[in-house]
Amino acid sequence: MSDYSNLIQAILEGDDVRCVELTNEALDEGASPQDIVISGLQAGMLIVGDRFSAGDFFIPDMLLAARAVTRAMEAIRPHLSDSEMPTLGRVVIGTVSGDIHDIGKNLVAMFLRGAGFEVFDLGTNVPGDRFVTAVKEHDPDIVGMSALVTTTMSNMQHVIAALDSAALLSQVKVIVGGAPVTQRFADQIKADGYAPDGGAAINLCRKLLGK
Repeated sequence: MSDYSNLIQAILEGDDVRCVELTNEALDEGASPQDIVISGLQAGMLIVGDRFSAGDFFIPDMLLAARAVTRAMEAIRPHLSDSEMPTLGRVVIGTVSGDIHDIGKNLVAMFLRGAGFEVFDLGTNVPGDRFVTAVKEHDPDIVGMSALVTTTMSNMQHVIAALDSAALLSQVKVIVGGAPVTQRFADQIKADGYAPDGGAAINLCRKLLGK
């Protein structure tokens, strides 16, 4: 296995130029594109997520790191077919019905993509039937819901009920998040997990899928 410590350090520093350079160097030296993604890019984003959750990194640090990974992925993509692209799993994510806030949801989606998940973002004000349709269409491993307004939190339970009625609930793990959401609330609505931020969401999704 190649040494990707310099690549990981470039990600931590948010140095997109250096990240692309190191990625191209690894490709030129014959490193496996899949190995670069898994042991370099995804490994780096996991560290970034941990540091964000620990309060050592902030949103600008996450944005720079994600940009570096995105540009490195652009360099790798021509060397991989879609079927060869490493992925940790599929996630359908959206802000629930009645809520138009998307900053937190967008950050979580970005963090998950950077860490190696395939993410289908449904946007904001998403009703239960739209989540159901998306699960049927994309066959995800995880459904993620966000709410920033207290009065819309109950719609998370409505989505879970809709998935259950459509006989889809047993096929996916459901995670929730957002400023007013707590672990206690997640337990009350029988969600599979709760994440307070993007870094925690990465670890939660990996744990739920046994990665």
